[in-house]
Amino acid sequence: MPIQILPPAGAPRVLAAAQLCNSLGDGAYYVTSALYFTRVVGLSPTQIGLALTVAWAIGSVTGVPLGALADRRGPRGTAVLLALATGASVASFLFIRSFALFLVAACLYAVAQCGLAAARQALLAGLVTPGARTGVLAHLQSTLNAGLAVGAALGGIALHHDTREAYLAVFALDSVSFLLCALVLLRLPAVPPSVGRGKGEPRLAVLRDRPYAVITALNAVLLLRMPLLSLAIPLWVVERTNAPSWLVSALFVLNTLAVMAFQVRMARDVDGPRSATRAVRRSGLVMLASCAVFAFSAAGLPVWATVAVLVAGAVLQVIAEMQQSAGSWQISFDLAPAHQVGQYQGFFGSGVPVARTLGPLLLTSLLVVWGMPGWFILGGVFVGASLATGPAVRWAERSRAARVREGHGSGAAYIRRPTTSTPRDGYSAHG
Repeated sequence: MPIQILPPAGAPRVLAAAQLCNSLGDGAYYVTSALYFTRVVGLSPTQIGLALTVAWAIGSVTGVPLGALADRRGPRGTAVLLALATGASVASFLFIRSFALFLVAACLYAVAQCGLAAARQALLAGLVTPGARTGVLAHLQSTLNAGLAVGAALGGIALHHDTREAYLAVFALDSVSFLLCALVLLRLPAVPPSVGRGKGEPRLAVLRDRPYAVITALNAVLLLRMPLLSLAIPLWVVERTNAPSWLVSALFVLNTLAVMAFQVRMARDVDGPRSATRAVRRSGLVMLASCAVFAFSAAGLPVWATVAVLVAGAVLQVIAEMQQSAGSWQISFDLAPAHQVGQYQGFFGSGVPVARTLGPLLLTSLLVVWGMPGWFILGGVFVGASLATGPAVRWAERSRAARVREGHGSGAAYIRRPTTSTPRDGYSAHG
């Protein structure tokens, strides 16, 4: 079966093009930003860490109101404005020379990024039929990884030159990439905003949806795999095993290429709450196996055997990642009322900055300090969160059914302003 990265023609492919534009710039930014802020701006690692922690903490709570704005004003226009805001915040890094200004710019960047993620999810929901969303998201994830890989290679060129001008060129590239993203998003049909709420329904209803909050919290726990790959595993390889340090880069490339190649295939069977919860449950069990394998890599094996064990652990980890991603995408959309997709996606997406904020300290303490026992504790945490997802989803479904019977909170009062846009290529213009 051939590897498929590009999504079907029409709105999904335009969304993928927008994703590719900004992921190219982001890939270059991710591999160079730390050195830029330390060597060019003159900030200390502690200052950078503090600013980014504060920034992502603020961003995690602004996704809901910005997602609600996308619901009320239309997701396409909101996404375009937030893409431009993200590009402007990246451009501001070119002129920053103090910690205070860096903190402000980092906060603006995090807020715009979190809001953009919510608005783009609402836009996707308005252009792609429910049954096709998880498959399209899988294509977008593959596109994202492809863009990050190419962008990281471009960033590597800047690292090789290691000059102020090279780093500034990377930041300019990332800023321009978000401008291109905004222009590409303008090619999509306008999705009409929702203009009604159910009787007695609060403006930010997601904040009172306890089952959805529990699911979001469980998903945030499962997203600890993100700093696991970017921080904890590299530290583990260098400090706790006898594997060569270059393996860190090889494991990252392995993860990126695997997601590019197999995320679409992995998401193919996920088409509803039942199949989604099964995928999440399997991901937890596979993560437990991965953690056990990584723990075994510190057993004093020959170097070649340690490398083989680490590669096996990374393979299991990326399989779990793809299963968890597919299941969580489906769940997050299935349980969101049609007229409030933006704010629900903004809330669900808060798990990413939460994992990025709390994960580094938690994982380094658990794995690098505790060693092998920490891996088994972490694996147990992943299994517990994945097994709890099924009951939480059923609770959310019962809660939503109760709201339907009461006549509010489910989209009963859902109205969209008329639009002249027409569906294209079989994809609905409604959520």
